Amino acid sequence: IYYGGDAFPYFDPHFGPCNLASFVGATPVFEEDSVWYAPTLADVNSAPPLRFDPDNIWWRQQLAVITHGAASARGRYLVAFPDVIENVDILASLRGTTEILTDMALEPDAVARRVRELNAVYHEAFARIHDVIKDAQGGNCVSVFDLWGPGRTIKVQCDLSAMISPRMFEDLVMPGLVEQCSRYDHVLYHLDGSQALQHLDLLLSMDCIDAIEWTPEPGAPWGGAPCWYELYRKILAAGKSVQAVFVQLGEAEPLLDATGPDGMFLMLRAPDESTARRTLDRLDRFRR
Repeated sequence: IYYGGDAFPYFDPHFGPCNLASFVGATPVFEEDSVWYAPTLADVNSAPPLRFDPDNIWWRQQLAVITHGAASARGRYLVAFPDVIENVDILASLRGTTEILTDMALEPDAVARRVRELNAVYHEAFARIHDVIKDAQGGNCVSVFDLWGPGRTIKVQCDLSAMISPRMFEDLVMPGLVEQCSRYDHVLYHLDGSQALQHLDLLLSMDCIDAIEWTPEPGAPWGGAPCWYELYRKILAAGKSVQAVFVQLGEAEPLLDATGPDGMFLMLRAPDESTARRTLDRLDRFRR
């Protein structure tokens, strides 16, 4: 593999997205190309508190894979923080999507309490993993979106937000995100699908979020298409960085001409090294 531009090699140890749910008791169901979680939270109000358990089998297996990867790396590559996810996306795995949406309408205080409990689990898991994977700068990479930061770096999201109103997002999702993100040095928010764009203004108002990654939904134009230029300019104007994914090689120059290079991070894939090098040569005029 040729690592051009800002690309770097890393080992991805995660067992599937949302595996923070398995750390608090959910049973993962592994399929050939995905993983799901059997709901275990029977009642959002009366079930026991969600707590970090260092003896949880899935936590111990996750940490073992990470530790082995770090021991094997010997400085040749990084080991990533897994895509454990957080907030109400984890509650949906623990409770069921329909059930947690109902809870958000009927039991908002209980949902908010569960998010605070999950944040505590996240912080503990991150701290223990970061001790294993951090590099000489105290930085770490994240297993999705090819991220690295010179400090405690995380990716956050709320894919469930596609199904809730901005008011509910502000009341039940933002407080947990603010508490979570304020503990870390570099934070990227994964914004997934056009139905979640209704929350962009709220996300841009959060000082603890440094960058927005935009993932178009299946069937929509990919991340380098001109229809997204205005979205990227809006994010940049708010003082956030942008990660544009699924950018085709021929789209990179027009995209950067439209947005400018400052604050733009493009995810590109080339079929071979020579094509990658030619692309980087063309894009060199944007690097400063």
